[in-house]
Amino acid sequence: MNKNRCGWNDNPFFSRGCSGEPSEQPTEFRYHSSSVKLDAMDWLKEIRLPVDSESLDFVEVRFKNSKKDFFKSPKGMKLLVGDLVAVESTPGHDIGIVTLTGEVVRLQMRKKAFDVPVGDMKRVYRHARVVDIEKWVNAVRREDQTMLKTRGIIKDLGLRMKLNDVEYQGDQTKAIFYYTADERVDFRELIKVLAEQFRVRIEMKQIGARQEAARLGGIGSCGRELCCVTWLTRFKSVSTNNARIQQLSLNPQKLAGQCSKLKCCLNFENDIYQEALKEFPDSKIILKTRKGDAEFQKADVFKGIAWYSYLSDSASMMAIPVAKAWDIIKMNRAGNIPEQLEDFSEKKEQKTDWGVQADEEDLRRFDEDLII
Repeated sequence: MNKNRCGWNDNPFFSRGCSGEPSEQPTEFRYHSSSVKLDAMDWLKEIRLPVDSESLDFVEVRFKNSKKDFFKSPKGMKLLVGDLVAVESTPGHDIGIVTLTGEVVRLQMRKKAFDVPVGDMKRVYRHARVVDIEKWVNAVRREDQTMLKTRGIIKDLGLRMKLNDVEYQGDQTKAIFYYTADERVDFRELIKVLAEQFRVRIEMKQIGARQEAARLGGIGSCGRELCCVTWLTRFKSVSTNNARIQQLSLNPQKLAGQCSKLKCCLNFENDIYQEALKEFPDSKIILKTRKGDAEFQKADVFKGIAWYSYLSDSASMMAIPVAKAWDIIKMNRAGNIPEQLEDFSEKKEQKTDWGVQADEEDLRRFDEDLII
């Protein structure tokens, strides 16, 4: 495998989208699209712009993990996707990889609601020089060791927080420490110790449980790598109502992901279920028969079946096709009462006890606001 191609490899530069350590020669390095989380396709690449159109001097630059930003490049500087560049930071400069250039950057900025005035945008200083790359490589190599030492310092200080990741700036003048905590943490003493230990400017940044899982990685219950690691960058709120709509057992152990929050994939099919359930009768409607009234129990969206049971025997459920359930409702509204529900049923089964060990109060913890 070419060490300059993107892909999976156990090295500190994978978080930057590289399967190997970059060469010290800037012209020999190219960042190629592959299975990298923050890759973006330039679908306007083969489309020629009008002759009289102004060239766009904006570029999108990728840093570590889920961090990308937009910069203004100097007039006349030709940048290609994959170039290592030195960009403006606070303080000093950082090293990043160009991921988008040209007209598509304008559309990407609009999509992400990037409304910083052109005059206030950070700038691209230059193509990364040999000395820039050397510093950047050394900074990346320090991150894992710094994280391990910091965890020990946190333990010694008795702080109730968890350090998840460390990101050094390309010029080694600043380091960002990402952490999670259930309560407010006074880390003033920690910052003093870290500044003395590592001789850099310290920035503490709190992240949520979902961002923590995205940075640490893992395998989901589906057997695949977590979505937040491979492609998911925007975390939408997930509530227990999603599980109810999809007729899932309200068991916290099955609904929660590795971040201890509701699985993000509960949102993926939610709209389809909502659209399909519009064809089903309202669950509050009671079906009246001479044998007794029947109430709704559950729905099989894919088979188009609604399960009902008599009020006097809620454990015995009968599968009623949606069309026949509507027929019974129409008959009831017209004043006609059918003999029994069994005449419309396809099959019968006993109600299953899923053995949920948590009550409704336990489930409500999933509906709390998240730190995004």
